[in-house]
Amino acid sequence: MTSTNTEPKGPPRPHHHGARFGRRTQMWSWVAYDWGSSAFHALIVTFVFSTYLTGAVAPQDGPISGATALSISTAVAGLVIALTAPVMGQKSDAGGRRRSLAGWTAVVIAATAAMYAVRPEPSYLVLGLVLLGIGTIAAEFSNVSYYAMLKQVSDEDDMGRVSGLGWAMGYTGSILLLLLAYFGIIAQPNWFGVPDTDGLGVRIVCLVVAAWYLVFALPVLLTVPEPPARDRGERLGLAASYRRLFRDVVDLWRENPDAVRFLVASAVYRDGLAAVFTFGAVLAISVYGMPASQVLIFGVAANVVAAVGAGLGGLLEDRFGARRVILGSIIGLVACAVALLGVHGLDLFWVFGLGLCLFVGPAQSSSRSMMARMAPPQQEGQIFGLYTTSGRAVSFLSPVLFGLFAGLTGQDRWGIVAIILVLVAGAGLLLRVPAAKGRSDASLARTATLDDDR
Repeated sequence: MTSTNTEPKGPPRPHHHGARFGRRTQMWSWVAYDWGSSAFHALIVTFVFSTYLTGAVAPQDGPISGATALSISTAVAGLVIALTAPVMGQKSDAGGRRRSLAGWTAVVIAATAAMYAVRPEPSYLVLGLVLLGIGTIAAEFSNVSYYAMLKQVSDEDDMGRVSGLGWAMGYTGSILLLLLAYFGIIAQPNWFGVPDTDGLGVRIVCLVVAAWYLVFALPVLLTVPEPPARDRGERLGLAASYRRLFRDVVDLWRENPDAVRFLVASAVYRDGLAAVFTFGAVLAISVYGMPASQVLIFGVAANVVAAVGAGLGGLLEDRFGARRVILGSIIGLVACAVALLGVHGLDLFWVFGLGLCLFVGPAQSSSRSMMARMAPPQQEGQIFGLYTTSGRAVSFLSPVLFGLFAGLTGQDRWGIVAIILVLVAGAGLLLRVPAAKGRSDASLARTATLDDDR
């Protein structure tokens, strides 16, 4: 591995010249993929299909509950992702990033469309869980290749804006399709007159999500060229790939230890970011008295605010650097979380709960672009595979600590302390990564110019 702090100055990267489509077209095509892929995570994994499996498909008097069956399926999928994501990224770097993205995207879309076959009968539970697991694994592998393409569609001086725009579009797309799915297909009565029989509403939503994903995935596959494949000689088998991975990680630590430090730091604080959405609805209902009928409305508002935050954070990142945006976002998150510990009533929960969401967006987006800036050239896929694996490796932190604090005190409110501790720990680890690692050549040049003027 070769270490990089920032991209070397000089001629623009190849996507500016000799490509069939211009840089702006490629950038918007890349952003469109975020818009489309978010539908799978929002509707299939979180709000619609997973709840359909546990509520309508799973037997209510079986040996294990639907929620337990779903948790087992999710854990197995997470283990597969954690163990194989870096190797999938490595193979993407060697064999074609766009080809890898196309393949895994096709698997997600096929699995999602096949969910139409899952009827609200216990005999379909295993099929539903298997399809959800396959789709989840393929979606994570597609993200490895997708994130690795960020350097292709952006320059050092606008990488934050592009990443932030993509993240904001992802939030926005999921909101629009969630509203369309609920009011147009699932709710009774609905806009399109879909009957509430045989789980038809949810099953049709699966087809809509698959079509939505396909339409918005095509542009990036058609307009962003395949980067030069990394020269690795003969194609490696699975065991050889893991041996190569181990050597590369050792080399990365020797040549660019700050990249490894960032992988560890981001894994910790990203678990805290995930906990904001994981436990947000639980806290809203159990602690602050939000009616269940308002949870969807709050979810929509939360995603809108997170989208705005991601967009603004991207603009700030290109000027001040990714690390400063991430640390500033964590400070904002901790401040809002501390406030929620002391407030009562639904009105103040709306204020500080949406405040949390405002800072989640830029922290997520800037983490992605900071990792892209630090990735060695032509190894972005493998690095983002490690990025995914490191996140999965510590994904137990917030849930375990949340349960510990809530259980010891008998109050869900004190579970917020767990989120605060994880975020602060991640920020402390991030302080060990030099600020310049998350800054572009352009922002560093501006700083140097100001120093010279002084």
